[in-house]
Amino acid sequence: MAPTRIVCGYLACDTRLARLLLNGLPPLVRVSLRDSGAGPWLESSVGYALAEAKSPRPGSAGLLAKLAELLFIEVLRQYAHQSGNHTGWLAALGDRVVGRALDALHRRPCHEWTLAELARAAGASRSVLAERFAQLVGTSPMQYLTQWRMVMAANLLRCSSTPLARVAEEVGYQNDTSFSRAFRREYGLPPAAWRRNVLAHAAIAP
Repeated sequence: MAPTRIVCGYLACDTRLARLLLNGLPPLVRVSLRDSGAGPWLESSVGYALAEAKSPRPGSAGLLAKLAELLFIEVLRQYAHQSGNHTGWLAALGDRVVGRALDALHRRPCHEWTLAELARAAGASRSVLAERFAQLVGTSPMQYLTQWRMVMAANLLRCSSTPLARVAEEVGYQNDTSFSRAFRREYGLPPAAWRRNVLAHAAIAP
């Protein structure tokens, strides 16, 4: 009997920052690569990663990290194509109406969107957009915009020393007060305190 090999690995993420994606995925994602055009390069990429991990060279850590991200993205693409799942963030991206709305929100998160303007960008009526958006994403377009802005803000706070006023401006808020209030509703702490906690945990992490 031919031996079976199981390759294990992990891709770490901040679940709070990735929850828009993770909430739309099942606990276990299974994809078949037998009839996929991506199968050969995925298989060769896994083989290359194993060889690199076994005999590391300068730059191996960075290479493996980026390769893991590419593999993860391609697996999600295959899952979205094969699963037939009709709800969740991935399904929403592929929807003609909601996908256009998400694209508009992602490209211009600082814009003062209204439902009517977003519906025009999506090529649908306000009622159709609101209904399909809620069905697929599980929230309203304006609530999603707030969540997306907070994801962007948390990423800026965690990965940069950008002043709070500048962070607020970059994610679409005209003043620190409204930004701080929205951030606290989403993450349970004001932006400055959240940033201090994140940096403190990063400093003591092994």
